[in-house]
Amino acid sequence: MMSRQAFLCSLGTLYLSLLFVFLLMDVYARPANNSALKEKPADSKDENEILPPDHLNGVKMEMDGHLNKEFHQEVFLGKEMEEFEEDSEPRKNRKKLMVIFSKVDINNDKKIGAKEMQRWIMEKTDEHFQEAVEENKMHFRAVDPDGDGHVSWDEYKIKFLASKGFNEKEIAEKIRNNEELKIDEETQEVLDNLKDRWYQADNPPPDLLLNEEEFLSFLHPEHSRGMLKFMVKEIIRDLDQDGDKKLTLSEFISLPVGTVENQQAQDIDDDWVKDRRKEFEDVIDANHDGIVTMEELEEYMDPMNEYNALNEAKQMIAVADENQNHHLELEEILKYSEYFTGSKLMDYARNVHEEF
Repeated sequence: MMSRQAFLCSLGTLYLSLLFVFLLMDVYARPANNSALKEKPADSKDENEILPPDHLNGVKMEMDGHLNKEFHQEVFLGKEMEEFEEDSEPRKNRKKLMVIFSKVDINNDKKIGAKEMQRWIMEKTDEHFQEAVEENKMHFRAVDPDGDGHVSWDEYKIKFLASKGFNEKEIAEKIRNNEELKIDEETQEVLDNLKDRWYQADNPPPDLLLNEEEFLSFLHPEHSRGMLKFMVKEIIRDLDQDGDKKLTLSEFISLPVGTVENQQAQDIDDDWVKDRRKEFEDVIDANHDGIVTMEELEEYMDPMNEYNALNEAKQMIAVADENQNHHLELEEILKYSEYFTGSKLMDYARNVHEEF
């Protein structure tokens, strides 16, 4: 019969053996490193600083063709959007919303009309524009190491690859010596797309050098009419199934790649289709002929289009206009606060008169 000491020794040996096996499994389960230049995972914050974002504040559609779910809050709250957090105290949010109401109601008649809302939407959209300009100054300095006021494509490529985990010094040396870069296929595809965007942002005469204003167009195409056209072309390319450079309703509402596995997922997909159908028929397809042209999509995407801002104002009013007087009273905005701010306010009726 095995002694207790021998049993414990045997148990310890078995544990070490299993640990060794698991370590081997972990090593072989890891994806192969496609480049000897990789050094560590990129910090997502650093990468986002120099990579054009999918989400553009105050723009109705994302860069990837998805609808901007936060658009109403962005054009109603502007920079104050972050203050309306889900876990914020409802009483404080209610007071903030009442202050906003008084600012939108410029004629002080205790109700908001379409023109007042349009003016407010344009003002908040401009806030997002100015915020992007300020952020761009910081990002431009980060990719302009020599401070000469211009960024070359190679300078940007080095910073981008460094943000993806490549060794910055080794990458810079290889580019300087015209040596081949061993880059994985996915990263190379992103680089190719970025270079196309870089060419578009490079104002004539093209030299592949971007100044601060051109770099702003690169990161935020909504600031440039030419880049806005380029963004529309990219969206059309991604959604257009028959290659006619136009969008039908069926193309616009086609579900993204993936299968529906359960009823909850089906409900999400149904809501997704419903939202896109409504946006296509009521807003984007301006002449209601069932076809969205590049020109129609460009007008829809332009955040500083005053006609679109007026239409948006009318839609926002219609959502909460319970008494059908084509205006918004404070009680209506408070009741539908989740639509305007993303924050649901409780007991709005009981508190509105005692606080306002």
